[in-house]
Amino acid sequence: MQIISWNVNGVRAAAKNGMLDWLSSESPDVLCMQEVKALEADLDDVLRAPYTYKTFWFSAEKKGYSGVGVYSKIDPLNVTQGLGIKQFDLEGRVLTLKFKKFHLINAYFPNSQREHTRLGYKLDFCQAMEEYCQKLVRKGEHLVLCGDLNIAHKEIDLANPKQNVKNAGFLPEERAWMDRFTGLGFTDTFRHFEKGGGHYSWWSYRPGVREKNIGWRLDYHLVNSGFMSQVSKSVIHPTVKGSDHCPVVLELKA
Repeated sequence: MQIISWNVNGVRAAAKNGMLDWLSSESPDVLCMQEVKALEADLDDVLRAPYTYKTFWFSAEKKGYSGVGVYSKIDPLNVTQGLGIKQFDLEGRVLTLKFKKFHLINAYFPNSQREHTRLGYKLDFCQAMEEYCQKLVRKGEHLVLCGDLNIAHKEIDLANPKQNVKNAGFLPEERAWMDRFTGLGFTDTFRHFEKGGGHYSWWSYRPGVREKNIGWRLDYHLVNSGFMSQVSKSVIHPTVKGSDHCPVVLELKA
């Protein structure tokens, strides 16, 4: 089973930049999208139901902002929108699909913003997500948490760590939460397989930045430790264009 996560930075814009051709060629079992920036009602028929995929959406109340969506070839047993917390759910940040063997959580974590104006909101979201995941594990459930976490965890996860220690996405508070979350038994699947540097999933739109690979790894697949035995592969596809992020891929034996 192949699960791909991609911050598309506007699903309509990504479609204009070749996303649907890529989807047809790559043909994942599930595509989790973040920052779709659209209401389902505003999408054309092709985006609402591409190829043989079932589609699920959770949009922000604010038009053109945030939002998550999922294309799935596999019928989920259940779909849950949000975390049940109004301040986060009005921004359309979480969509959970329950499959037979695990819960797939598609999440778009908040950006702390310049001057760290949303750091408190971001950390509250992180805590709520932690509690959500812990509750599932305590029930004996398995999970895959995927999406744009807007956090580069370690120095190896961005090209210029020393220059960015005071910037959103690499703040000590954000990284400390990632330390805590992974310490609770949630595995960063990419780092399980790949120990080297130079692997990123987001690049600024500034000219030459992506070509020089001056990037950040902000996009993840994390699984609870009990489910790690079902993970066969976790990779990044940096050559896929269409957004300032690239797709990240998880392959399961399940």
